Amino acid sequence: MRIVFVGAGSVVFTRQLLRDILSFPELSEVRLSLHDIDQDRLRVAEGLALMTAQQYGARPVVTASTDRRKALDGADVVVNMVAVGGHRATLTDFDVPQTYGLRQTVGDTLGIGGIFRALRTFPLLRGLAEDIAEVCPDAWLLNYTNPMAMNLQYLAAIAPRVKAVGLCHSVFWTVHDLCAIVGVPHEEVDVVSAGVNHQGWILRWEHRGRDLYPALDRAIADDPELRRRVRVDMYRRLGRFPTETSEHSSEYVPWYLPHQREVERLRIPVRGYTVISEENLAEYARVRDAFAAGRPPAEDPAVQEAAEYAPQVIHSLVTGERRTIQVTTANTGLISNLPQGAAVEVPATLDRLGVHPHHVGALPAQLAALNRSFLNVVELTVAAAVQGDPRHIRHAAMCDPATAAALTVDQIWSLCDDMAAAHGDALPLELRAPLPLGTR
Repeated sequence: MRIVFVGAGSVVFTRQLLRDILSFPELSEVRLSLHDIDQDRLRVAEGLALMTAQQYGARPVVTASTDRRKALDGADVVVNMVAVGGHRATLTDFDVPQTYGLRQTVGDTLGIGGIFRALRTFPLLRGLAEDIAEVCPDAWLLNYTNPMAMNLQYLAAIAPRVKAVGLCHSVFWTVHDLCAIVGVPHEEVDVVSAGVNHQGWILRWEHRGRDLYPALDRAIADDPELRRRVRVDMYRRLGRFPTETSEHSSEYVPWYLPHQREVERLRIPVRGYTVISEENLAEYARVRDAFAAGRPPAEDPAVQEAAEYAPQVIHSLVTGERRTIQVTTANTGLISNLPQGAAVEVPATLDRLGVHPHHVGALPAQLAALNRSFLNVVELTVAAAVQGDPRHIRHAAMCDPATAAALTVDQIWSLCDDMAAAHGDALPLELRAPLPLGTR
């Protein structure tokens, strides 16, 4: 089994994936190929891989290369976790919209931040897909990079033969935390979740056949602080619990961020992700400096118990062990009241043959309606890139619920001009120029 990490310099995430992979005895002798365009970060990632292998008594073959095609050659699994533009681009995604009064919390999935993160990520995805098609056409591409729905829908459009699925731990941790609220062991519950990544819905949540939603209702009724969460507010109005954090969830609807009173009532951390991004930089520096001093970096206490799906996919491909996870994939009738071909998130079975998405059927009407609003932005952003049409960038922003609730159409148009100029060479040439109103 040859596993390639693309963007291995994301050391916090790389460290957790390495730990999870090498903790499986059946994967102790895998071939690990690490790729990053930053030589210093790649060197740190290689050190982490060797240190983790020693920690678990594993004997992987570890290689590292800044040459992507060389790293990919002969791969069975490719794990993509590249954040194109890094911290500087993240700040741009927040700072420019803020000059228009537009609030964002995470800015990596929908809205202005999600749209422009996608547009600067798509060229990387195109190149990666082309390399996979040529040097490892049978490999599974496991994507962690956000915006997940936009990235998977783009890959389906430009490289339909690449076996790509999106992986995200949001459903796992949502259920984990809900179980803690109602006092039920997480490992004993049965769950069905579906929708789109970062806006999925816990459709069924049961403990030994008992519906747990009534217990959640009682907990919410008894705890006024619990009611001061966006997700809880959405659940009480929509009837199913959303599968991403309140910070994320607040950005995908028009009801919260444009209103200061709601920001305060629900304790929404505006610009919260910029702090996380800075902390990731600090963690990288800490690990780098430890290696430079000749000592292994201390284990990060923030690293949580294994919940990442890529190691589970890899283990099932090797051993045939059947397990169920959540994946983002093209909608081939899996969710009957969401658009055909759209990137949806559904349960999937893993085994030696691969990843097998489940048919879910129709979502409750109100949930499907919100998902369709989300997917409108996804479709238009992908169309902008596939067609090379900068008008669709503006159309996507105009259709984004939170952006449209906060800005006039003139402001949205100008903001897109400013964002394209700010990101500059990170965007394809045909998408960079200002677009005067009325341009056809």
